[in-house]
Amino acid sequence: MKDTWEKVFEYASVPLHGTMSRKLREGVNIQINEGKTYAKAVVFLGEQFVRITEDENGQKINTYFDWTKIESVRTYSKGE
Repeated sequence: MKDTWEKVFEYASVPLHGTMSRKLREGVNIQINEGKTYAKAVVFLGEQFVRITEDENGQKINTYFDWTKIESVRTYSKGE
């Protein structure tokens, strides 16, 4: 499923210039395994893990997910 999840993350984000990371598209939120919903986050797609970075109150918060433990990915966006 890793290939499928990578495509979902790529669809929901755009490359961040000068890095290997991707930022969520404007107006798109993402939720992994029915957990927290992330908005305005940066996603890093590593070989063994996915890292979600948020900026809250001036602090960088990194959450890591093992590719093999991802069971669902949900995206939220406004309809046209």
